Amino acid sequence: MGMYVEHQQLYIGGAFTDPAGDGTIEVVSPHTEQPIGRVPHASRADVDRAVGAARESFDSGVWSGRSQAERIGTVTRIKDALAARSEEIAQLISAQNGTPYTSGVMVQSLAAMMVWDAALGIAAGFPYEERRAGALGPLLVRREPVGVVAGVVPWNVPQFTAAAKVAPALLAGCSVVLKVSPETPLDAYVLAEIAQEAGLPPGVLSILPAGREVSEYLVGHPGVDKVSFTGSVAAGKRVMEVASRNLTRVTLELGGKSAAVILPDADLDAAVAGITPFAWMINGQACVAQTRILAPRERYDEIAARFRAAAEALTVGDPLDPATEVGPLVAARQRQRSLDYIALGRKEGAEVLAGGGTPEAMPTGWYVEPTLFGNVENSMRIAREEIFGPVICLLAYDGEDEAVRIANDSDYGLSGSVWTADTERGVDVARRVRTGTYSVNTFSLDMLGPFGGYKNSGIGREFGPEGYAEYLEHKMIHLPAEA
Repeated sequence: MGMYVEHQQLYIGGAFTDPAGDGTIEVVSPHTEQPIGRVPHASRADVDRAVGAARESFDSGVWSGRSQAERIGTVTRIKDALAARSEEIAQLISAQNGTPYTSGVMVQSLAAMMVWDAALGIAAGFPYEERRAGALGPLLVRREPVGVVAGVVPWNVPQFTAAAKVAPALLAGCSVVLKVSPETPLDAYVLAEIAQEAGLPPGVLSILPAGREVSEYLVGHPGVDKVSFTGSVAAGKRVMEVASRNLTRVTLELGGKSAAVILPDADLDAAVAGITPFAWMINGQACVAQTRILAPRERYDEIAARFRAAAEALTVGDPLDPATEVGPLVAARQRQRSLDYIALGRKEGAEVLAGGGTPEAMPTGWYVEPTLFGNVENSMRIAREEIFGPVICLLAYDGEDEAVRIANDSDYGLSGSVWTADTERGVDVARRVRTGTYSVNTFSLDMLGPFGGYKNSGIGREFGPEGYAEYLEHKMIHLPAEA
């Protein structure tokens, strides 16, 4: 590919500035295993500068004190510029994390732009102040920006998760420090350039690439009012623990082990076509991926044969090749994790129906074959733990009640779907599954509704008015009776 992108500076408080330390992050292609870029590794001193700039800008009212219309105007410029550079962003992300470029344009860049767009619409129509008849007299209920927000985002959908945090935070009037993953820092510089050109006031936005220790320092910083984190359950628990020292508010969007329930009356052509892309999406590296497929026992063999064929038909290869449907995993450690789980699944007695190794055609790169396990019991670790790779479990059930019980028998509750000829019956199943997002005869994630998890899948919501409200504090003002 010949790409090599180097940045010498960090984006702190609206300006590109030399880092405080001399640490660097080398970005490596998961396809070629060769370096494709280098950026500075932000240090604690850089975090102090970024939080200080955010704190000062927030407290001065330079952004929080602007009219909603002015903030919407600036953020609209950011959204439009992201749309204009969507191809470039998609290519950068595919090169860094292995997302197939063909789906990446939609999943990685256009979806991110849609998050900005949806947030703009919600911010414009949001009730920032409302009168209420209180029990003791009239009330004015106000919603005010929460303050300095630390957004911590992962490498799998870096612009999408950044948008989920930065867009509502900025529109609410907050100042933001965005901490990006060391695997995918290059696209963050595009966002920084766009933000600078859009005319955000000084101090309002900083973007810092860094690893776990610096992340922890940011999350525990006394100058931060709220943390919004997307990542693993283990890291989310740590974020909550560190943030609790300062009673910093947290929103956590964590892992999933979502179940796609196929009811006996389902159109199997539609179900297999509908589930397959969202089982193996982003090479299996998606928190909302449909990783447990629940099949009625009476149709199990037929469903197993169809998913086996679907898995074997997926085109594995260079993520920048338009024909590729499954690319490499983001890092060697992620490939090893998937291979370890495949070995564990075999040991547990599950049957490998498709895949189960590394593709012979791809000797270089962190590739794992699209893998399907059959005869999986829900008690097996491969059915209970989030693998975060292209490894899918097929489970048999007897009767709708058991399907719901298996879907709910999980530490997670993020996503899920049901496939049936009877939409009302599907909605009935959706009501019974304890999960934050659910789809009937489709798979979707709508930015105008609330997205988030039950149980270990997280705390709080993103998107929709519910997600926007997470960046606001609620204030009650009592008025005299004659007011």
